[in-house]
Amino acid sequence: MDKIKLLSDALANQIAAGEVVQRPASVVKELLENSIDAGATQLTLIVKDSGKALIQVIDNGSGMSPADARMSFERHATSKIRETLDLFNIRTMGFRGEALASIAAVAQVEMRTRREEDELGTLVRIEGSEVKEQEFIQTAPGTSIAVKNLFFNVPARRKFLKSNPVEMKHILEEFQRVALAHPEVQFTLFHNDIEILTLPAARLSKRITDTLDKSYRDQLAKCEIETDIVKVTGYVGKPQSAKKTRGDQYFFVNHRFIKSAYLHHAVVSAFESAIPEGTYPFYTLFLEINPENIDINIHPTKTEIKFDNEQAIYAVLRSAVKQSIGVYNLTPSIDFDADINLVHFSAPAPAERPARPAPATVYRASEMNKRDNLENWEKMFESFSSSVNTEAEPQQQVLFSSKLNCTEDIPDETQIIQIHNTYILTQVKSGLMIIHQRHAFERVLYEKYLKEIQSPQAHSQQLLFPKTVTLSALDYALSLDIIDMIRNIGFSIEEFGTNTYLINGVPSQFADEDEAVLFRSILESFKENENNRTPDKKETLARTLAKKYAGRMSKTLHKTELSNLVDQLFETAMPAISPDGKPVMTILALDKVGELIFNNGKLN
Repeated sequence: MDKIKLLSDALANQIAAGEVVQRPASVVKELLENSIDAGATQLTLIVKDSGKALIQVIDNGSGMSPADARMSFERHATSKIRETLDLFNIRTMGFRGEALASIAAVAQVEMRTRREEDELGTLVRIEGSEVKEQEFIQTAPGTSIAVKNLFFNVPARRKFLKSNPVEMKHILEEFQRVALAHPEVQFTLFHNDIEILTLPAARLSKRITDTLDKSYRDQLAKCEIETDIVKVTGYVGKPQSAKKTRGDQYFFVNHRFIKSAYLHHAVVSAFESAIPEGTYPFYTLFLEINPENIDINIHPTKTEIKFDNEQAIYAVLRSAVKQSIGVYNLTPSIDFDADINLVHFSAPAPAERPARPAPATVYRASEMNKRDNLENWEKMFESFSSSVNTEAEPQQQVLFSSKLNCTEDIPDETQIIQIHNTYILTQVKSGLMIIHQRHAFERVLYEKYLKEIQSPQAHSQQLLFPKTVTLSALDYALSLDIIDMIRNIGFSIEEFGTNTYLINGVPSQFADEDEAVLFRSILESFKENENNRTPDKKETLARTLAKKYAGRMSKTLHKTELSNLVDQLFETAMPAISPDGKPVMTILALDKVGELIFNNGKLN
């Protein structure tokens, strides 16, 4: 009996949908790009339930004839490819004829479309690749496509979708990419019948600030260069706008958004020492390249491109950015209204020195709790020691060879000193224990905040005058996913209009900080930690807050505070390791202390 059989069209479409339609944001991308290809100048995106219930795109583009409307849902049906050579001269967003067929295979789709010259339009309804209805209707010129109940017939795929805030975050990312690529087009976004974002047609500089962050208004440096190989235009952020988080880096090749670690390196290397290590510059850069010199058909989502002469493009791009930064060093500020002019340089004001924080809130636990935890200490410290030994230089390994004796090596709080507001030294039975002060605070605070997030008990310092904070649409979507946890740790905060919060109170330990700046910085730190790891969100937020507050504790502590910190550290689950996995402490055996100080009876 023969075993190989052809797949049914419906099943083949569902398999293709697995490549093209990964989540609601994938549908948004394909529909928006189709509207752009249709010549639309006005686009409206309507989303319900973060795209799970409805994704609708309405445009004023060219519309379709009845035959084209029906044919557009067939696989590999395209108006853009006629012969092989056409693959090497592609200037449109879509071209393979897979998007609508793939979407219709896993959703309920309704299309209404009409050309300007036609009296009547066409309605097409499809469910799971099966055409349910096609008829003539009255409708406005252009096209409206509504995608309902995504993955209704593939419950396994629907089950793996993330929470609504996460899926909405991905939708916003795709929306922003298309909006940045086409500033000449008006975009509007509605979510659950609420207007989230309206972007009128504008210059690129205004589209950047309207879409991403108003604070970029004074941070844009124009970037422009043209060669026989590539033309580069767009903006990079001035060095002072660099952030610790990725996210505001955009490359567009022939107005198509792409990802390229190689070209990103060209931009970052152009900044060289102009930005701190570990930070990322903002950029929105457009590369115009002859389509014959690129291949955009190497990835289903078309976000990766193969270049014929990648090294030459790297060199041109790096040179363009360096030139832009060089101009900034002389005359940094762009006349925003004129879009290209520069004004005279004025050095940024030095950062305001933070106010001295309130004394650390360190609670002394009972001796019973400390003794209970110490029962597991030896095992943890052995693990810590072995991990450090593998990374230490041979001559340094002796420093980490001792382990804490859980019955004898308890720090003697009568002998405790602080060195340069960085290290804590205390005597133990086997020698000298050295504790990293900031890492110790991070561990103690991390477990404190994690407990508060899981079972709210934090105190909030109420504000005399509530503060409003308005976020970008993307940051607001991120905040929705963690806002309840933020409230649990002491923020009194409520929604207050589009992408805006009203802050009525803050955690008591942060009462002396600017409330809006504090809230924004927590979101930025959260994004930084979230990009570096994929842990539980509660752990990410606890780590974020611990790192932020511990940074304020690099100061002189009284002996009682030092002693309490050490006590608290030994009562945590993992005293030897910070939340970031860095060593908190080590022990120098008594004989090793002598070896370090004396060498054959002589001082080293």
